[in-house]
Amino acid sequence: MNPDNIVDESRALEHLMTLLAIEGLSGSEGNIAQAIRERLLLAGCRKSWIRSDGAHRRIGLDYQTGNLIVRVPGRGALKQQPRLLFSSHMDTVPLCRGAVPVIRGGRIHAEGNTGLGGDNRTAVAAMITMIETILGHDLPHPAITLLFTVGEETGLHGARAVEIKDLADPAMGFNIDGSSPRYVVTGAIGFDHWEAEILGRSSHAGVHPEGGVSAALIASRAIANVAEEGYFGRINLDHGTGTSNVGAVRGGEATNQVTDHVTVTGESRSHSRSFLREITATYRRAFEKAAREVVDHRGKPGRVKFSAHRLGHAFQMSPKSRPVRRARQAIEAMGESAILVTIDGALDANYLNQKGVPTVTLGAGQHAAHTTDEFVDISEFLGGCALLTSIASM
Repeated sequence: MNPDNIVDESRALEHLMTLLAIEGLSGSEGNIAQAIRERLLLAGCRKSWIRSDGAHRRIGLDYQTGNLIVRVPGRGALKQQPRLLFSSHMDTVPLCRGAVPVIRGGRIHAEGNTGLGGDNRTAVAAMITMIETILGHDLPHPAITLLFTVGEETGLHGARAVEIKDLADPAMGFNIDGSSPRYVVTGAIGFDHWEAEILGRSSHAGVHPEGGVSAALIASRAIANVAEEGYFGRINLDHGTGTSNVGAVRGGEATNQVTDHVTVTGESRSHSRSFLREITATYRRAFEKAAREVVDHRGKPGRVKFSAHRLGHAFQMSPKSRPVRRARQAIEAMGESAILVTIDGALDANYLNQKGVPTVTLGAGQHAAHTTDEFVDISEFLGGCALLTSIASM
């Protein structure tokens, strides 16, 4: 049976429009999780299939709820096939606060000056539509796990904290977080989050500036040195490529006080694990060197506490891997050609692959995410719904 002919497109669009209007910023996903749960029950899921895990407690950032996990038993002739995982994230960025979705032509936009939240409510709605279609038409399918994660936008927190045993050990995964359903993301970049806490020495900036050690000066020298060495922004060196960024600089209280405390946070990214370590190590050396060089009138330097955490390992899947082949087969069965891509962004798939579930990422119509120009291509969204249904029932 062709999923194009059985997906209820008006129902799918109603799911999406309703979910887009529900606020759910990172850490505050309680309302959207409840809406998903209610729609899954109406779609034919049993209460016993649906649960929230303890990810919010492991994350430790006062999250309202954990990841929402749904384990659907296999049915019919495909019941004995290995379990499949479908995943998406529930949270949206702060720019989407108060979004009001409206349809104009073949697209959905946000009314007013906000983001839309198509990243990633397109995926959430597509997964609900997939299950509704499969159960409503009694299609044969393997056992399926649905994973709706929290905190993706602020560091892939839900995917990092999920436990594979709670997912019932799926054989392969399909993460939905992109634009055209023709694109199959087979690789993504790895990235570090780092923090430099700079400890200077306070002094009156007008009377005795020489008695202080400026944490602000240490920070500026360190960042400038990193840039001079070619490790800031887009990095293209003979032995490696990647990116880095300083995201926030916080500190200081008064203009007449030599700043004694500054915290700088940033990130490093590369498809090469060894070069990623090198980028982050360059920042560490630069801050430590600058702290030694900035001294007061007695020759006493500042100090720095530098820490770094790997938030996602880079991955690259073979075109012959099972999820890639299954996705390509489903796309081609719909009369399209699959396009395999590697991206410089990070995805929940980074952690799912790291945890041993080979996972590709697919699209369901979201565009211009994290901007006020964000929109959903309705045709691509409906294509994504049909694609997931095909993958799940082939």
